[in-house]
Amino acid sequence: MRFRPCIDLHANRVKQIVGSTFQDGDASAIETNFEARQPASYFAELYRRDGLVGGHVIMLGPGSEEAAVEALEAYPSGLQIGGGITPETAGSWLEHGAAKVIVTSYVFCEGRVHWDRLGRLVQAVGRERLVLDVSCRQTEAGYVVAADRWQTLTGVTVDHDNLTRLAEHCSEFLVHAVDVEGRQAGVDAVLLDRLANESPLPTTYAGGIAGLNDIEEIDRVGNGAVDFTVGSALDIFGGDRLKYQDMVALDRENR
Repeated sequence: MRFRPCIDLHANRVKQIVGSTFQDGDASAIETNFEARQPASYFAELYRRDGLVGGHVIMLGPGSEEAAVEALEAYPSGLQIGGGITPETAGSWLEHGAAKVIVTSYVFCEGRVHWDRLGRLVQAVGRERLVLDVSCRQTEAGYVVAADRWQTLTGVTVDHDNLTRLAEHCSEFLVHAVDVEGRQAGVDAVLLDRLANESPLPTTYAGGIAGLNDIEEIDRVGNGAVDFTVGSALDIFGGDRLKYQDMVALDRENR
């Protein structure tokens, strides 16, 4: 189990947002837990200094490209990038220093997986440099992938069959538990158990982490095989429950 750092960008600023409140065209509906005074490059340089790998930069909506480039150039080959990535733009993000590109909405749309689009992404960057974001919400049908900044349920369930088939086209999965994302109310243990037992690839979990007990639960339920990222609870993002340096120490122990 590794600690994967994050840089979430909205309107070119580093923020921590409650994922389930994000709505296009209605900024007043968005619940923001934190907005940094420092630029994105500050956090990238911090992660580089501490030797953290496999973290991600996520652009939550348009207008954050400048900050994303600054972060990637501050930590070349150390961070992944996601948010509106297409085959036409993926290569340029790798040129800016991204280790991998993260994709959701381009592949998961209209209630299904667009395998042709996925194929074009693999052709553009290669399977090893592609991460699929299968962030999801719990429904009566199970855990369903949420696209368009988690606003649209796709009908694609996060289960063994889908994960196994998708794994043939990417190198990692990133999974936000959207229902608990940003709320610091505890992790989704049911989803964690599913990821630990059904994901054939390295997988990073995010959502609901409030303290060390949640990280211990990720380690226990995930059998040490599921990595994690922390947002709002972390002191560098305004939280008072988890210290960044403790996460760095934990990561060093698990390398």
